[in-house]
Amino acid sequence: MHPLLPLCVFWLLPLAWMLEKDSRLAYPRRSVPYHKDNCHRFHEEGVFNYSTMLLREDVDLLLLGAREAVYALDLNDISKKLASVKWEVTQKQKYECKNKGKDPETECKNYIRILHQTADNKTYVCGTNAFDPECDYMSYADGKLTLEKKREDGKGKCPFDPFQRYASIMVENNLYSATSINFLGSEPVLMRSSPTSVRTEFKSSWLHEPNFVSMAQMPESYMSKEGDDDKVYLFFSETAVECDCYNKLVVSRVARVCKGDLGGQRTLQKKWTSFLKARIDCPGLESKLPYLIQDTYRLCDPLRQWKDCLFYAIFKPQSETSDLSAVCAYRVSDISRVFAEGKYKTSVPVETSFDKWVMYSGDVPVPRPGACIDNVARKAGITQTLDLPDRTLQFIKDRPLMDQAIQPIGGKPLLIRRGATFTRIVVNQVQAADGEQYSVMFIGTERGTILKAANHDGEMFIIEEVQLFEPPEPIKILKFSNVTGQLYAGSDYGAAQIPLATCRRSSSCMDCVLARDPYCGWDTVDRKCVFLSDSPRGLIQSVKAGDASLCPDADVKSMNLTIWPQGNQKLHCSSPSNLAKTSWERDGRPLTPSTRLQVLEDGLLILNATDSDAGWYRCLSVEHSRATMYTTTVADYWVSVDPAGSKDTRATIVEARVDGPSVGGLQAAVAFLVVSLLALLTWNFYKGHLPLPWTCTKKNVEQYPESHGQVGLDTCQEAARSAPAEDKPLVAGANNGRDNHLLEENDVPNALLPSLQYIDDESEI
Repeated sequence: MHPLLPLCVFWLLPLAWMLEKDSRLAYPRRSVPYHKDNCHRFHEEGVFNYSTMLLREDVDLLLLGAREAVYALDLNDISKKLASVKWEVTQKQKYECKNKGKDPETECKNYIRILHQTADNKTYVCGTNAFDPECDYMSYADGKLTLEKKREDGKGKCPFDPFQRYASIMVENNLYSATSINFLGSEPVLMRSSPTSVRTEFKSSWLHEPNFVSMAQMPESYMSKEGDDDKVYLFFSETAVECDCYNKLVVSRVARVCKGDLGGQRTLQKKWTSFLKARIDCPGLESKLPYLIQDTYRLCDPLRQWKDCLFYAIFKPQSETSDLSAVCAYRVSDISRVFAEGKYKTSVPVETSFDKWVMYSGDVPVPRPGACIDNVARKAGITQTLDLPDRTLQFIKDRPLMDQAIQPIGGKPLLIRRGATFTRIVVNQVQAADGEQYSVMFIGTERGTILKAANHDGEMFIIEEVQLFEPPEPIKILKFSNVTGQLYAGSDYGAAQIPLATCRRSSSCMDCVLARDPYCGWDTVDRKCVFLSDSPRGLIQSVKAGDASLCPDADVKSMNLTIWPQGNQKLHCSSPSNLAKTSWERDGRPLTPSTRLQVLEDGLLILNATDSDAGWYRCLSVEHSRATMYTTTVADYWVSVDPAGSKDTRATIVEARVDGPSVGGLQAAVAFLVVSLLALLTWNFYKGHLPLPWTCTKKNVEQYPESHGQVGLDTCQEAARSAPAEDKPLVAGANNGRDNHLLEENDVPNALLPSLQYIDDESEI
């Protein structure tokens, strides 16, 4: 083998390890696998798609909408069903849906899509109803859920297609909805159903193949010096009309309308006069295509003004080549400023068949197009949108798109994660032991896990990842209750409820503090990690730095183990953190692994024990934080080798085989073998031991120009065997019914050469 081969191997291995390290971007400190005790769960046999929720904290209820059913669950323990009601489609509706080309077993059902509380404490509920959406009112009394049979047309309120994204919100008993208004899904609308129905125009410049995400209300009229109106914000993605692209480009958007909008008098009758939209970016990711918004959460401090509210949004790539997901945060004041002061985009016809969108630089009508009715407009005699002049209305009808894109706080994402795509987000603000407020993000993924993460001064930190559903199912809805302090998640196959923190998972002070969980701290009296609000005393906690210097020394009990000579024993040691590395000491000195002392991911394996293996073994965990590096003892063993010890080692041997070497070691071995094989092939091609395919073809064309296609193929197939068989006799490829006869080399005609075969086995002659 060439002497450069080992150098190539050892040069490539560090590169492989670097790639593996980069793939662990924002890795969770703790991974909690699925377990029935992780949370409360609800599932009813034969019912699917638990993806609509309404928290009725006033009566301690969780209303859960599923396929053809609505459940009333105990808000404190959703595994307790208090009531339920079925809303199934009739056979006639199912038959008509089937005749329209839909699947009778999946699409031709009634998927509950809207659950909103009304002013009289009833529930407004809508379902897809076999591609014929309907709405009704539902009440809960005496432990029973009842549909009042006051059926209303659900078109424009609820989607036809149960698998189409939509958004809705109830504001002062008025339903705002974003969905498709027709069966084909080709007419998207943002609509307010009552008291005066108002919707968007059916123009591509307003909504172009949108994918609706979420809606939120902002009380911008509260203590407003300008006499402004409240706003309803809509987040969605759509095909960009302003892009001069060969292929369609999908971008993320935020749009808003004014609550008091009644439409125009002549222009834009029963259409929004305040509909404006702008591109919303989450930059700094590896893909050249913009990332697409998936969900948002509005976080407001009740002690501050609405301008200080934040929108947290999660994004996923639209390219299959990237597996990154991100979280970006936006100030409501920044969004509002773009709509109130920004430039507009306008379409300009060009020589080709499409319009080019550019920034509008002409005169802007007064009142400002898209603005709500404020004090300035009222002084001019405009008290409602019906009074707006046609020039202002025509302007906004043609130019609803803003030129400026909205950028996140800091100009970059708060959190980036490689792996399972983010699906839903909830953010909660908590006051830690240091008196500061921290925003903790709870993010649902397509693999049925919840990420609990925080961003401390630009540092991404995922506290833990908890598996909620098994088998893994995408989390389709995520809600938070301030009353119970619990999270509620829904998927196709069930719903789950988990607390904001499970502090008891940390068994030591150092583990509790290094988790940097704002909800948890170490109680030095009770000697356990507890919920911050549950302790009357001051707790040891360090959220920003992870400073565990105040922690007392861990009290680890030593275990005595006896091995019989030539026996096997595994010393267990599970790392408390994914960010920590474990190491072993023997008799106070670092242990050197060998063939008989194998270090595994979760322990140390002693094989064929001898007297020299006796001694004191200690497993150490080393973890870095912002403060410093911390080392703690995880396990302590005193091992003795005694012929009188237990001789039943079968279980130990089997366990060792199951655990085996670490995945990292296996990856290194595979990488080594692949690189070695490539280097060996390259060396043989270089030395001519293996011919290159194009060399064989060229050689045969030169030798047999009249039949170079077939000869080249045969010669290339046999060339690899030519060297070892060059001194052996030749025989014809077919014996023509006769015994094989040896032929002298000079007696073989040229025409027979392509069909001759070398014989490697002397017994065949």
